[in-house]
Amino acid sequence: MSLDWIYWGISWILLSWHSIWDAIGVPEDTVLGTNWAWILAIFFLVVTVRVILFPVFVKQIKSQRAMQALQPQVKALQEKHKGDRETLQKEMMELYRKEKANPLMGCLPMFLQIPVFLGLFHVLRRLNPNKGEGAKTLYGWAADQFDSAASAKLFTAPIASKFGSSTQELADLGANGTTVKVIAGVLVLIMIATTYLTSRQMILKTGWAEDPQQRMIQRLMLYGIPASLLISGAIFPIGVIIYWVTNNLFTLGQQQWVLRKYPPPVMTGKNGKPIPGPAARKAASTKAASAKPGTSSRGKGDKDQPETKPAVDGKALAPRPGAKPVNPKKGRPAKRQG
Repeated sequence: MSLDWIYWGISWILLSWHSIWDAIGVPEDTVLGTNWAWILAIFFLVVTVRVILFPVFVKQIKSQRAMQALQPQVKALQEKHKGDRETLQKEMMELYRKEKANPLMGCLPMFLQIPVFLGLFHVLRRLNPNKGEGAKTLYGWAADQFDSAASAKLFTAPIASKFGSSTQELADLGANGTTVKVIAGVLVLIMIATTYLTSRQMILKTGWAEDPQQRMIQRLMLYGIPASLLISGAIFPIGVIIYWVTNNLFTLGQQQWVLRKYPPPVMTGKNGKPIPGPAARKAASTKAASAKPGTSSRGKGDKDQPETKPAVDGKALAPRPGAKPVNPKKGRPAKRQG
C-alpha cells in the first residue's frame, strides 16, 4: 500500500505553515543559528494534527472513565474466576461489550499519530541539497522550498540531520558532527523524559487498572516506549524529534486541562464509602511509614514543650453499679505482731 497520500498531506501542512510565517515576516536567515520559520512550521504541524484528533482524545478520556468505573466489577470477576484465566477473559470481554468500554481506546490517539510521524520522518530524511530537480519537487514542493528546508537549522544543527548521521550525510548537509550529536542527544533525552511524563500524568490521576490487559498496556506506555526511544532516537532527524517533543508538551497541557475539567469518578467500596485515589493512598502510606512506635508526634517547633500524657478518665475507673467493691488491701498477708 502506497503511503504517498500521507507524504502529500504532511508536506502540504508543513509548507502552508511555512508560507504563513514567511508572509508574516519571520526571517529566513538564521537567528541564534536557527531558521525559526521552519521550526514554527513543525510546531504548528503538531497543533494542526492535535486539533484534528481532539474528538478522538475526548473519546479516549470517556473510555478511560468507563474502564475506571468498571474496576469494582473487574475485581469481583478476578476473585470469582481466580485460576481460570480463559473464563476470566471471556467474562471481562462480555462485561466490556455490555458496558460499551474498550480497553484499547487509550492507545488510539497514539496509533493515529503514527502515520503523521512516519510521513514527517520520510519528508525530512529526503532533504538533501544534492538531489536532482525531479526529486526536490516531489509531494508538492518547489525547488526553492526544498533548498530552504534542507539548509534549515536548529542552533546550527540541520533539522534533517540525526545523532547517527554518517560522515557523508553530514558533509552533504554542511553540518558539524559534534554539534549535531550534542543537539540531537539533548533533544532525545527531552523526548524520552516528556514521553514518560505524559503516561505518568494519566496513571497518577486514574490509577493502575485492575484488568491485567489494561495494566500491561499502561506499563508498556510508561516504561516500554520511553526505553525504546533511547535506541531508536539515534535515527530520528532533529526535525522529527522537535515534532515529538512539541507533541508531548501539547499532550501534557491538554491532559492537565481535561483532568481538571472532567476529574476521575469517585470510586466506592462495598460499604459505600469512597475509595481514596492514587495520590491519597500514596500520602497515607507515606504518613504511616513515617510514624514509628514510641515517637512523639510533636512538630519541629515543639521541641521545648513538655510531652503531655493522656488524661485518665475517672469515670472509666469507677466501679459499675451493682458490682462488689474491690478492696485493694484484700489478699495481702497480715502483719505479724511482735
